Amino acid sequence: MEPYIVAPYLRDYLHRFAASVSAASCDYGEAGVGDDCRDEAAALRLKVVAVAAILVAGAAGVAIPLVGRRWRGGVAAGGGRSTFVLAKAFAAGVILATGLVHMMHDAEEKFQDPCLQDSLWRRFPFAGSIAMLASLVTLVVDFLGTQFYEHKQREAAAAAAATSAHDETAAALLEDGRNAGSEKREGPMHDGHGHGHGHGHGNEAEAGPSQARQVVVSQILELGIVSHSVIIGLSLGVSQSPCTIKPLVAALSFHQFFEGFALGDCISQARLKDLSTLLMALFFAITTPTGIAVGAAMASFYDPYSPRALVVEGVLDSMSAGILIYMALVDLIAADFLGQRMSSSPARLQAGAYVALFLGAIAMASLAIWT
Repeated sequence: MEPYIVAPYLRDYLHRFAASVSAASCDYGEAGVGDDCRDEAAALRLKVVAVAAILVAGAAGVAIPLVGRRWRGGVAAGGGRSTFVLAKAFAAGVILATGLVHMMHDAEEKFQDPCLQDSLWRRFPFAGSIAMLASLVTLVVDFLGTQFYEHKQREAAAAAAATSAHDETAAALLEDGRNAGSEKREGPMHDGHGHGHGHGHGNEAEAGPSQARQVVVSQILELGIVSHSVIIGLSLGVSQSPCTIKPLVAALSFHQFFEGFALGDCISQARLKDLSTLLMALFFAITTPTGIAVGAAMASFYDPYSPRALVVEGVLDSMSAGILIYMALVDLIAADFLGQRMSSSPARLQAGAYVALFLGAIAMASLAIWT
């Protein structure tokens, strides 16, 4: 289709979209922002700075655990070294504070906004209800995803065992042909091969479910974090007030760094392929900067105080809160702190893990002062 034909349709679509997000707007949200602080040119410059700062902070946060795992080698990747035990505990605290302090609070603010007065959204605790449903759905997805990955790993292990058995049989037949008169010597050698293979298969079966679990945890965790990152990016991008943007640049940079660190640690535990690891890290790093860029492009017609925008953001924040609270409590904190590995660890490491957990939660919660 020619551009001069497409352009009118695209223009009409943008006008309809603008009307939908600004329809039935109210003045409550804008009443607290003084016109003396509205400067579109200065706000745009700060948004460019925010994109660069948040991109660097998020990339650095998610890269540190991944680079650390590769630097220390495969033993550290399993969480056996003290450094990675403490890092994972710190990351769990960050994720828990993100869900409870940041996302849940933002969702409740959206649903209790004065623009939604005389609406069912203010008369019912939708934030907690949606978070609850999101947690239950995450439980189902967690279970089904783990079953799926474990089934794939069992199939791969069975195929590898069949191939190995076939190769050993062919090698034994070839050896029989070369040493036709040495059957007594050949028998124990073949039995020894089979016994060694049995041990190898048992180790794979034992290690498989743990890795499958970590794969599911890392993917669900990224889903919860990214959905929130889009919202905070859009919120900053549509703002035309330098007074609002300035404190957010530093706060969101630290916010993304801590979240990236937590996500990177979980990705490193999953031991994914290099390409999958790179894509997950890149997707997280660019999400908030992309949201800022999209918000800046929509700033001329997007009204964040319209009832529809408030409801959409409230629902997404509630879902993200439910996902991350579940992930933090069940897959990160309970799995590590109530497991056999932690109980059999030295008392010094146990105390350090609890300190790291509290530090991560407090550090992330304190950012709520500026965000």
